Amino acid sequence: MNKTDMEVKRIYRFSLPVRIAHWVNALSFIMLFVSALPMYTDFFNWLYPVFGGPAGARLVHRIFAVIFLMPTIFILVTDPKSFVQWTGNILSWKQYDFKFFTEFPKEFFGRESHVPKQDFFNAGQKLNSLLTISGAALMVVSGFLMWFSGLFPKEAVQWAYPMHDVGVGVLVAVVLGHIYLSVGHPASRPSIKGMTEGWVDAEYAKAHHGRWYEQVMKESAASDKNA
Repeated sequence: MNKTDMEVKRIYRFSLPVRIAHWVNALSFIMLFVSALPMYTDFFNWLYPVFGGPAGARLVHRIFAVIFLMPTIFILVTDPKSFVQWTGNILSWKQYDFKFFTEFPKEFFGRESHVPKQDFFNAGQKLNSLLTISGAALMVVSGFLMWFSGLFPKEAVQWAYPMHDVGVGVLVAVVLGHIYLSVGHPASRPSIKGMTEGWVDAEYAKAHHGRWYEQVMKESAASDKNA
């Protein structure tokens, strides 16, 4: 059961393992991106000395490629319930999810909107997760082919390079949007507390994740009644 405090001013949203996995994943992606820049274009050759040269950049890239995979394993071991909740939620699409995309742009630009009540993850976050999974899968599979190129047909390795670029492009776009909505947009800025403290303001939860909020309140009332 989700936790609420005595005054129901805050609601517990993300466990410590989820928060650790999130920030490890974020750090590893940043390091992958930065270490790849000088390998991608000569414009960023000035970054090579930071990593001790081309060989150092490749080593750092490969180390963080492995670290990038670790959060999923970590969550499966330490908090499988949250992993199941996440996968189940992002794969569940209802009418109110699709209506979200017609109303959210109004809210985004500060106009009056009628966004329907959302689940633990709203429709935008569900789409974000699906795009992240797709981009990461492209990046990981193509990166594996490139890293161990001697084990695979030349044609497969050749295709891996543009597929790697596509995967990275998808992830960069998703990450930039995610960062802006987490810390830049006033309406959704309170969400960052979920990934830094584990808790979010009840008013934020009610406004942006109404269905989940009502479920938490119902479970809290039942728990109080049985206490």
